[in-house]
Amino acid sequence: MAEREQQTGLSTGTRVTPGSHDGEEVPLPLAEHNYIVPKKEINTVPDMAKWKRSQAYADYMGFVLTLNESVKGKKLTCEYRVSEAIEKLMVLLDTLDRWIDETPPIDQPSRFGNKAFRTWYAKLDQEAENLVSTVIPPALSAAVPEVAVYLKESVGNSTRIDYGTGHEAAFAAFLFCLCKIEVLHGDDQLAIVFKVFNRYLEVMRKLQKTYRMEPAGSQGVWGLDDFQFLPFLWGSAQLVDHSTLEPRHFVDEKAVNENHKDYMFLECILFITQMKTGPFAEHSNQLWNISAVPTWSKVNQGLIRMYKAECLEKFPVIQHFKFGSLLSIQPVKS
Repeated sequence: MAEREQQTGLSTGTRVTPGSHDGEEVPLPLAEHNYIVPKKEINTVPDMAKWKRSQAYADYMGFVLTLNESVKGKKLTCEYRVSEAIEKLMVLLDTLDRWIDETPPIDQPSRFGNKAFRTWYAKLDQEAENLVSTVIPPALSAAVPEVAVYLKESVGNSTRIDYGTGHEAAFAAFLFCLCKIEVLHGDDQLAIVFKVFNRYLEVMRKLQKTYRMEPAGSQGVWGLDDFQFLPFLWGSAQLVDHSTLEPRHFVDEKAVNENHKDYMFLECILFITQMKTGPFAEHSNQLWNISAVPTWSKVNQGLIRMYKAECLEKFPVIQHFKFGSLLSIQPVKS
């Protein structure tokens, strides 16, 4: 599967055209498309072969790589187009944030996994389709039940009260679906990462802190991070060819404090140092090793390989992923 080919469009089968599309008539095929409520398809380790050959894998990875290319060398604070759909997604995320304030943690004997998260989640479970309906135009209302599943899957597990890279992948899948049905477009790329995904991360960090969520399938000190992966991947792309900041600088407190508002990668490092105590090399060994890589370009390439190997090709992560018509388990069309 050639990565270069996947980077051409925002997603396979999505028309990428410049200019504003807000209020534009929806192409008929999308309105009449046979949407499917996504369900699990990867039930055993041998099923992983089906996933790696699937249209979903090709489309998802193509989406991640397209966004990776689009953010190269750009700051979070740079100027970019903000469409009506992006604004609506920000309102949706603000709503999730407000619900956290309205659902304080309860007193309980166990320190981790505050059960108030289940109350918060029940509200999302109930309201997800209504929230997604505010983003998707009425002509495409048939897509809402399919797309809403990915939003519900993106905030953690309400039984285990945990969160990990599989939940993060569900949010990327949610954004991919919005591109596939042409609610989001090629010229929304920077806003997708810098505005929507960045706001999603803020809300997830608040959830993780407020309800003391457990890391899902964490490799502890040997993993990249307890909760996230994509902000390190896209964040390293932002820093490619930076004139002064090198990988060795992200373990320097001063460099992080001065630059974290511009770079996602450094924002992640700041969050880790706030949440963990002790020497960085001990609590975040993988990141410490990455700080010895000479260039951000090499870091970025390495993280793409690591994302595939440690997240997308790991059964404990992918067994929870759901497949519908927009992210299909069917074999990739050559």
